[in-house]
Amino acid sequence: MFTGLVEEIGKVLKISKGTNSSQITIKAEKVLDDAKLGDSIAVNGTCVTAIDFKEDCFTVDVMAETLRMSNLGNAKMGSMVNLERALRIGDRLGGHIVSGHIDGTGSIVNIHDEDISTWLEIETSSDLLKYIVLKGSVALDGVSLTVADLSEKSFSVSLIPHTKGETILHYKKVGDVINIECDLIGKFVEKMISNSNEQVKNKSNIDSNMLTKYGFM
Repeated sequence: MFTGLVEEIGKVLKISKGTNSSQITIKAEKVLDDAKLGDSIAVNGTCVTAIDFKEDCFTVDVMAETLRMSNLGNAKMGSMVNLERALRIGDRLGGHIVSGHIDGTGSIVNIHDEDISTWLEIETSSDLLKYIVLKGSVALDGVSLTVADLSEKSFSVSLIPHTKGETILHYKKVGDVINIECDLIGKFVEKMISNSNEQVKNKSNIDSNMLTKYGFM
């Protein structure tokens, strides 16, 4: 689990592409402190496992599903990425609970400044928008943010100067693809309601045939 508070910006040093996977080596500093083989690290909000360490970099395997669901498949040599180590018990939860499991991606359709803040408008599919709630939490490339505006096809967030300075969101342009992880709570609630409705449906013996049989139709 993660908090969505990016610890540092890393740089992609090497990409080895397989048939349906990639191995990515990333230059880093802070996230290497006390890191161990097998540790989880969020790269642009995507939870991946460190399989090798050097003095100033680490390497991760990126599986086919991750490439399909995230923007890591678009990474190139020299690409900048957000990095965060997994949450430790006892740490302050300054952002929100982030699993590192990307729900999908969106495209930046508008960027504009308002005094010291910068607004990003993200267009994405209805499958993801149904979990986006005004004033709720969302993780974009692993950054914990608050949904400040919402429409039928997009949502917007407002970045404070600190967030722009400490993450790769500062470098984003219109048209860039961004990773989206919706708030876990909404997904859990949807699953619980769906299961509850299905149980009620299965328990009921009332259907059109029964109503016809007893003269109600």
